[in-house]
Amino acid sequence: QLQLVESGGGLVHPGGSLRLSCAASRFTLDYYAIGWFRQAPGKEREGVSCIKSRDGTTYYADSVKGRFTISRDNAKNTVYLQMNSLKPEDSAVYYCAARGDYCSLGRTDFPSWGQGTQVTVSS
Repeated sequence: QLQLVESGGGLVHPGGSLRLSCAASRFTLDYYAIGWFRQAPGKEREGVSCIKSRDGTTYYADSVKGRFTISRDNAKNTVYLQMNSLKPEDSAVYYCAARGDYCSLGRTDFPSWGQGTQVTVSS
């Protein structure tokens, strides 16, 4: 079982920024595609972004394109999600997840998940 730990969530005003981290233990993140997902109360978990193994090709949901940036630091074995221009509708629990080489924004494609970190965007 791959172990993932998210951090960096919190309360931020609309228009603000947060950077989420997804740290891995017992495996090398670069060998896997890592996705970020979010789930708001009463809604399904939705894919936000994904970074492919090795070549680092990135993918984004339309709702976050131009505002969120996914990246990977192999030395720290960590994937980041930089979130700028945050909106109240971005409020959710954010999860990172791992799967084989190729990216997907489908939650059912990912077998390994972290516990999540809460992001609240409110004035």
